[in-house]
Amino acid sequence: MTRSGGNASGGPVHVTRAALPPLEDYLACVRRIFDTHGLTNMGEFARRLETELARTLDAPALAVCANGTLALQLALRLLGLNGRTVITTPFTYVATLSALLWEGCTPVFADIDPRSLCMDPGEAARLLDAHPGAAALLPVHVYGNACDVDALETLARERGVALLYDAAHAFGSRLRGKSLFACGDAATASFHATKLFHTVEGGCVVARDPARKKALELLRAFGHVGDTHFSLGINAKMSELHAAMGLCLLPELPENMARRATVTAIYDEVLGLAADGAPGAEGLRRPRLAPGLAWNHAYYPVIFPDGAARARVTAALEARGIHPRRYFYPSLTRLPYVQSPPCPVAEDMAERVLCLPLWADMAPELTREIAELTRAAARA
Repeated sequence: MTRSGGNASGGPVHVTRAALPPLEDYLACVRRIFDTHGLTNMGEFARRLETELARTLDAPALAVCANGTLALQLALRLLGLNGRTVITTPFTYVATLSALLWEGCTPVFADIDPRSLCMDPGEAARLLDAHPGAAALLPVHVYGNACDVDALETLARERGVALLYDAAHAFGSRLRGKSLFACGDAATASFHATKLFHTVEGGCVVARDPARKKALELLRAFGHVGDTHFSLGINAKMSELHAAMGLCLLPELPENMARRATVTAIYDEVLGLAADGAPGAEGLRRPRLAPGLAWNHAYYPVIFPDGAARARVTAALEARGIHPRRYFYPSLTRLPYVQSPPCPVAEDMAERVLCLPLWADMAPELTREIAELTRAAARA
């Protein structure tokens, strides 16, 4: 089978494909790096990227770092949450949990809203009652959708706990005109190559209080400046080669999102799905987007009526060399090294959600083929 949109060879179709800038643009940066021999330690390109990202993300304080997991660890340290109890979601990638455990935190899982798939504020409130020593909420803007930020902000302020968002999926999403990184006390990003915006490997921490900028910089670089040591820190710096990739890709973000929106529209048309989460063809639906959200189209998640339908679709697509992904499976409550009460909604959704392939230059013919195969297999 011959495919366009980067698959003319008929090779495998994966759930995403990393965006790449024009090679000449990146090579110009590499030549500059080679000329200066400046490879790391927050050089020219990393500093420029921080400046551009702070403007893009409405960020009073921002620090780029080596990856998204380190970004979460730095944010936990920044807010004094290491070793504390933190209410989080079981419907996310394992990195959210890994960062908590690595920092000695005790995670407590709040179940999710079945419509948005983000943390249910009512469940978070119930768990804060049950765990009066909890120090923070750590929700996730799943698939670039916005959490109920108003309810979570109110809850955090009323209970006197920190509010830290894992915004790994949220780059480019804006709620009521504002970046999702402007929500909470702090938010973190992943710039892994699979993300909408990437630096191959990388991430950043955004803090609401501009006075935290210096503390972030110290945490990222062993806690010292020159020979003067101020605090404990680790090495979480971003290299110049990674920062250069980000600088080359950032100007392309609006077009990237617009082209991904076109792919989303084709999926929506064939599957009969909508942003309000209403059921479409064969009882399928996608998560309900937050009112007022300008979505980044980072993923195309489909919620199936049951796990059997999801399994049929997966098998049918993979038989044609098309590889969707189960974002997120399993629910983190079911990991072998976790002891947690069940979260029935998250565990159910983990059995029924599948993300279909999506990238900016995906051919309309390929998108329709995937959607039609999905409909047919779900119906069987």
